[in-house]
Amino acid sequence: MKILIAGGAGFIGSNLTKLLLNKNFKVTVIDNLITGSEKNLAPLLTNKNLSVFREDLVSFDFNKLQAFDLIFHLASPASPIKYKQYPVETLMVNSLGTKNLLDFMLKSKSKTFVLASTSEIYGNPLVHPQVENYWGNVNPNGIRSCYDESKRFAESLTMTYFRKYELDIRIARIFNTYGPNMEKNDGRIVSNFIMQALTDQPITIYGDGKQTRSFCYVDDLIEGLISLGTVKEISGQVINLGNPIEKTVAEMAVLIKKLVDSKSIVTNQPIEADDPQKRKPDISKAKKLLGWEPEIALEEGLNKTINYFRERYL
Repeated sequence: MKILIAGGAGFIGSNLTKLLLNKNFKVTVIDNLITGSEKNLAPLLTNKNLSVFREDLVSFDFNKLQAFDLIFHLASPASPIKYKQYPVETLMVNSLGTKNLLDFMLKSKSKTFVLASTSEIYGNPLVHPQVENYWGNVNPNGIRSCYDESKRFAESLTMTYFRKYELDIRIARIFNTYGPNMEKNDGRIVSNFIMQALTDQPITIYGDGKQTRSFCYVDDLIEGLISLGTVKEISGQVINLGNPIEKTVAEMAVLIKKLVDSKSIVTNQPIEADDPQKRKPDISKAKKLLGWEPEIALEEGLNKTINYFRERYL
C-alpha cells in the first residue's frame, strides 16, 4: 500500500509514519517543519520505504507524485501556542492546503482521503459529551478562530468534494492526544505539566482547573486513524477519535505531579479567552463503524510519556 501523510513530521503524523513503515507500507511525507520536527523522523530516514518532502503543502508541486492508496491530511499547527504563533499559516494549510490535496486526489485518482479534523470544531460546547451531529459553539473572530474555523472550513470543503466528485473521504475529529514526539513547549496540558513537574517548577493551571479534557494515548489514536482509512464502505463519515474518560485539569495536575514524584506546587493563572470548559467525545460511531476504542489506561500512557520527556529533554 502506498500512503501519503501531509504533516508526517508532527507529533501524531510521525507516530503514524512509524507504525505504517513497521507494517511495510510505502510512505511519503510532506512537511514544512514549522511545527513538525526532523528529530521525529530521524530514526526512520534509513527506511527505504520512506520518502520525505520538506516543503509547504500550500505551494507544493504535486506533479512530483503519483496516485496513492491512502492520503492522510494532518498538516496543521495543532497546539494553541503554535497556531497562535502561526495563525495565517494555520488558516492557509487548512484551506488552500486541503484544496491542493483534494485536487491532487481527484486528478491522480488516489483511492481514500482522511482529514484530521479536531474536537475544537465544537468550540465551547453546549452539548456534552460531544457527538458528531453537534454543530458546535465557536467564536469566529476569537484568538483561537484561526484553528477552529479553518478546520471547520476544511471539513466543509472535504464534504463538498465528497458530494460533488464522489470521492472516498473520511473525517476524524481528534480529541486531546498525548505521548512520545510531543514538543516540550507546545502549550498542551500534558506536556506543560510533565515538564514543569520534572523540573520542579510550578505547575500552572489556567482558570480554576475545573474545566475538563479527555486524553487519548497516541498509539490508540493512530490505530483509530488507520482503521478510519482502511475500513470499507464508510465514505463520507465524520467520526470522533478520542478517549471518553473525562478528567479535570486540576486532577491531571495532581496525577502528573504524583507520577513524577515532583516537588512542584500547583498554581493558578488567568484563563485565556474562548478556552473550552468541557471536552468528552462520544465514540459510539467509532465503536460501531471501526470496531475501535482506546485500550491504554491513562496512568500507563502518562508513565510512557514521562519517560519519553525524561530521555529527550532532560
